[in-house]
Amino acid sequence: MLRAEYKVEGGKLIKVQLKKEDDKIGFIRITGDFFMHPEDLIEDFENALLGCPINEDAIIKVIKDFINERKVTLLGATPEDFAKCIIKAGGNVG
Repeated sequence: MLRAEYKVEGGKLIKVQLKKEDDKIGFIRITGDFFMHPEDLIEDFENALLGCPINEDAIIKVIKDFINERKVTLLGATPEDFAKCIIKAGGNVG
């Protein structure tokens, strides 16, 4: 299991546990002290990332699409912050 932590400017923390399958996200668990509303969508958020290439632009697009489609509000972290942490966990340079 690959892991990374990313400290967002302003103090919030994102933690990612990740398994890669052919340079794509095969499993992901996202935790930290950021806020997502509605909170019960975190599992759907993780599921939306499954199969996504471990590429910063692709990850940002998936996250932004999820936020727009599901009417999610992120507080304390941006899609770019999540992408940076996922890239860090995946061992790739953004």
